[in-house]
Amino acid sequence: MLKKNRAIALTMLFCGLFLSSPETASAQRSQYKGPSVVAKFERGLWPEPVAGESGFDRASRAAILIYAVELEGMRNQSDEQMRSTFNVSIVNHGSVDKWIARELTHSLRNYQFASRNCAEKDWTCVGGAGNPEELVALAGKLAVPAAFRTWQDNLREFVREYLAEQLRLAAKFPRTTSEIDFFNDNEWNGDELEDRKFYLTFDDGPAGPGGTTEGVLEMLQRHKKTGVFFVLGESFQNRLNRTSPDALAGLYRGQCIGSHGWQHQSHASWPYWETSVTRTESLLQKVFGDSGELRPLFRPPYGQRKADSGDFFREQGLQVALWNLDSQDWNNQVNPEDIINRMETLMLIKRHGVLLFHDIHPKARIALPVIFEEFGSAVDWGDCRQLGGAENKPVRREEKRTDRSFGHSQLLFLATEFETEIAIRAMLLARFLIIFL
Repeated sequence: MLKKNRAIALTMLFCGLFLSSPETASAQRSQYKGPSVVAKFERGLWPEPVAGESGFDRASRAAILIYAVELEGMRNQSDEQMRSTFNVSIVNHGSVDKWIARELTHSLRNYQFASRNCAEKDWTCVGGAGNPEELVALAGKLAVPAAFRTWQDNLREFVREYLAEQLRLAAKFPRTTSEIDFFNDNEWNGDELEDRKFYLTFDDGPAGPGGTTEGVLEMLQRHKKTGVFFVLGESFQNRLNRTSPDALAGLYRGQCIGSHGWQHQSHASWPYWETSVTRTESLLQKVFGDSGELRPLFRPPYGQRKADSGDFFREQGLQVALWNLDSQDWNNQVNPEDIINRMETLMLIKRHGVLLFHDIHPKARIALPVIFEEFGSAVDWGDCRQLGGAENKPVRREEKRTDRSFGHSQLLFLATEFETEIAIRAMLLARFLIIFL
């Protein structure tokens, strides 16, 4: 009886090891704590249309001036204030100062773009600023008309909450990595794009058949827009198990595909992060081949990657694709209307960038058509194929097949460290069962 109980206990132990392997741990995602307060704004407080270039520029100038003043105010906070505001125990002042300085530099450039066609006596036109300090000084003297005071107060509150979101990330960087900064020139986030150019990206898919991913794809097709879908390898494999390679590739036809890794784990701390990248790339390459849909882009979950991972991604021919406009659409604190308000406001402030949405949630499908309509011709929605140049295409290893003339069974068996580890654990389990049973 004792021997039998011991065998049962050992069986449970090794089954636990087997079932908790990286291959089957997709439900055990890294715990990411988002902002305790998500910045929200009421765009209707701005009483003028923004659908044309001149209307967009005028609203943009006003928003940038408010943003610049609040940025400078954050720089003057004490250590205690920063810890309280950013909800962190340790503040990396160098990272915080760097981010604020960079944002002020971007704000100056953005204001200059927005001011190219300033009308005489327009209160949003404060004169030429040659450096960020001059911009802040001029913005501090801004005379906001009475009709815009409610807008001003509401925007100030939004900006403060948004800056708290961003500076919390900066305060923790690089101890906790994120999209807030770069490690090398192979990483980008959209800050370098040309004026009024925006790109759409969607993470964490695909959802199950007939789910939210299809809804987002149909919405984009209807509005003649494109986006990069950063897929999780495990979710993609699950969809593939239920359909054919051609059908799955056809689902994304006209859009772009990038890698989000095999599972939604932090690629800064996960021991299997390299295999996660190579395994997902192998799967995507076999489905999409050298088609234009597959882009040489990797987006780390949560933006988290190792500081010294640059050489690895270059060897794989992958750019690290971050973002600078976060919709927070995964967050239960926001609804589609909040997302519209938030993203339109940030687009007026930033004037260019990469928008982050998630196709496993339904909010993007509702919010984006409104943004398309309300901004009209004021902005340029970039073709996703312009992200990730041909010169940076992934390295083709000899063992990889680049054609699509392969059987479904080949896709279901991509030998990696994951399978190796599981096989070892299974053999150990079998050995113990033989010995004790």
